[in-house]
Formats: sequence, C-alpha cells, structure tokens
Amino acid sequence: MSPPSRRLQTKPVITCLKTFLISYSLIFWFTGVILLAIGVWGKVNLEAYFSLAAEESTNAPYVLIGTGASSIIIIFGMFGCFATCRGSPWMLKLYAMFLILVFLAELVAGISGFIFRHEIKATMRSAYQKAVTSYNGTDDNAVDNIQRTLHCCGVDNYTDWGDTAYFKERGIPTSCCKDNTKCSPDTLKDLSKAENEVYTVGCFAQVTTVMEANLGIIAGISFGIAFFQLIGIFLACCLSRYITNNQYEMV
Repeated sequence: MSPPSRRLQTKPVITCLKTFLISYSLIFWFTGVILLAIGVWGKVNLEAYFSLAAEESTNAPYVLIGTGASSIIIIFGMFGCFATCRGSPWMLKLYAMFLILVFLAELVAGISGFIFRHEIKATMRSAYQKAVTSYNGTDDNAVDNIQRTLHCCGVDNYTDWGDTAYFKERGIPTSCCKDNTKCSPDTLKDLSKAENEVYTVGCFAQVTTVMEANLGIIAGISFGIAFFQLIGIFLACCLSRYITNNQYEMV
C-alpha cells in the first residue's frame, strides 16, 4: 500500500484525469455523430459524380459512415465514461486500444480521400466520355444534372458533342444552354451558332474541381478528428498507469 500522504497527493491528480477523460468521452461520442453526418453529406453531394464511375469511385465517404456509426460510438463512448468512473485499469486500457483502432480507421479514411483526388482524374475522363457518347436524353440523366449544376458542356468543351449520335439527331443537349428560351433546335444543331448560347467550359475540369474540394473537406475533418483521438489515448493510459502504480480505489 502507498503511504497515506502519497495517496492524498495522488488523489487530486487522478480526480483531474477522470474529469478530463469523462469530458473527452462525451466529446468522442459527439465526434462520431459528426463523422456520420460528414459521411452522409459526402455520399449525397457526390452521388451524381459517383454514378458516372461507380466501379472506380472511392469508398472514403462509406468508410466515414462505418467509422462514425452511431451505435458503436454510443456504446464505446458510454464504456469510456463507465471505465473512467469505475477506475478499472484494464477497462481503461481496453478503451485506449479502441481509440487507437478508431484513430487508424479515420487516418485511413482521410488518406483515401486524398488518394481519390488523383484517382478521379484518371477515371472520370473516360467515364464521362462514355456517358457523353451513350447519351440518349433520358430524364434524370447524370450528364444533364452535371451540365446544369456546374454550368459546363461536353468533356473538354461543347464541341465534344459534335461527334455523338445524339448531336446528329437532335444537336447539343438543352442542359448546356445558358438560357433555354434562346436555344432553338436549329441553333443546337450548329456548333458555330451554339457557341454563344451554351456553356463553353468542359465538364471534366469542373467535376474534378468540385470533387477535389468536397473530398478535401472530408479528408481534412477526418484527419482533425483522428488526431483528437490521441488526447483520449494519452488520458486513458495515464489514468490507468496512475491507478495501477498507486493502487487507487474508488470508494
């Protein structure tokens, strides 16, 4: 047993560590909800772009959804509070191990976001070219949605439509028009006339810019929250060591 004087000196330190760790566990639970929201946000905002290259698309948003699954976060957030209040060294070590796993998972999610920024440039061009070539003007077409949303036309520019079967039959899609009231069928079938009435910027550059910006946000927040786990790991390990070394027991 430790001398009474030493235990009296140690108790405030352990109490302080417990207070910090309980506060951290509550924040940790909240970060899980944030990760879940970010994952859903990324899924919704990038869905139109994923549909053009579904087989090649990144799993980063889905990793975030899995990492931030509310049920797991709630369980281990409560476990962290319970282990702290109970003052059990083995529970605290188990909690620290879980935080390490979460740290690694979020780190992988963030890295995959940056990797995807390069993958998109290698896959989106061919995917978008295929989409433009096979375009048939059906409702809710991904190409139309992208052209309307990003104010772009074609892969590199509006003239890309000139080599498609759809152009030979109907001209440039109306989703490329700056103002639909000025886009007559005759204008859309003539590339020189259409130049002043449609968006001239290609969609490839626009799509990659938007996706890099969105995935950059996801990766940045993921990295930030991942390194936040290091605080919890440090607190849990310190508290466990203090309790073990000083044989502190909760009354």
